[in-house]
Amino acid sequence: MKALTIGGAMVDTIAIIENSGIERMSMLNAGTSFLLLEEGGKTEALEVSTHAGGGGINAAVAFARLGLDTSVLIKLGADGRAEQILAALDRDHISHRWALRDPGAPTGASVHVSSHDRNAAVFTFRGANTLLVPSDLTYEAFAVDLVYIANLSDQAAQCFPEIVEKAQKARALIAANPGIRQLHAHAGAFQGTLPALDILSLNRREADEVVSMLEKDETKDGAPLAFPEGMSPPALAIRGFRHEGRKVPLTAFMRALLGRGVGTVLVTDGQNGAFAASRGGLYHCPARAVTVLGTAGAGDAFASTFAAETAIGSTPDRALQAATLNAAAVLGHVDTTTGLMQRCEIDAALDGKIETPNVISWRL
Repeated sequence: MKALTIGGAMVDTIAIIENSGIERMSMLNAGTSFLLLEEGGKTEALEVSTHAGGGGINAAVAFARLGLDTSVLIKLGADGRAEQILAALDRDHISHRWALRDPGAPTGASVHVSSHDRNAAVFTFRGANTLLVPSDLTYEAFAVDLVYIANLSDQAAQCFPEIVEKAQKARALIAANPGIRQLHAHAGAFQGTLPALDILSLNRREADEVVSMLEKDETKDGAPLAFPEGMSPPALAIRGFRHEGRKVPLTAFMRALLGRGVGTVLVTDGQNGAFAASRGGLYHCPARAVTVLGTAGAGDAFASTFAAETAIGSTPDRALQAATLNAAAVLGHVDTTTGLMQRCEIDAALDGKIETPNVISWRL
């Protein structure tokens, strides 16, 4: 099974700060929290480390450890950060034959300021990631079984339709995991590709943004879901999705995207678990309880693992369980790839039913 990932490549610098060194301020009405550091002060860090990351890299490492023959189509600068990313790919035997070097901008980078009990504040510099152009999309790169398109930004996001077209011509399974900026700023380039997507992976915020692409007539039917006695409905089953005052029930949202031609719709909601919908039904898997050291990369792990499982023929419930296990493993580390599991580990957990979350399903 061959896979190609397309998307961001970054060097992440992660600073872990003692809890007492960071103050938190919350805005009650907006539901937003801020991490505060002393102005002009020197804050001691428990650790500062650098790692290869970005959506395209995170997915590639996940695929490689799940046994897929993986390559990346990424844009890097002509600098030391690029060399660090290529070295990381080599360690997981990921081909970077299609990795492009562009002197027009440095390789992307990010800085994570975090502590062990608070979500990281992330500063992102996208750099060369934004420079992907249609001429970079060589047909030979798409001679694979699975094409996974991670978040694209700025100029690169305009390539999304051509990426999908080339993947279609190669008869590859197409999985997309767009980001909130891509959905908001490049909705036109994204929306027309929906009928070609075999898997569309969104988090709750991204799904809220997608509501703006759906007509009201498409989302008028939203029957409530029945849950087993004694089970509290997950947040998304109650909240649904919202955009500028418009509210769309979960079932109506899923039906609308399936009606647009998407093969499977995956929506994650952090510790509240995830839903997947296909023409076979609607599925929910709760999150696995773990000690969280970092949340970055968990969404990439979930989406890429679900795509890999689907590509090898797993049922939606098994794909959801595998994705849940791999995302939880990433949460146990500060960086985005160290925790990603090997195929043998996931299979052993699923086949042996070792702390495997139960999936419930409904007809849709």
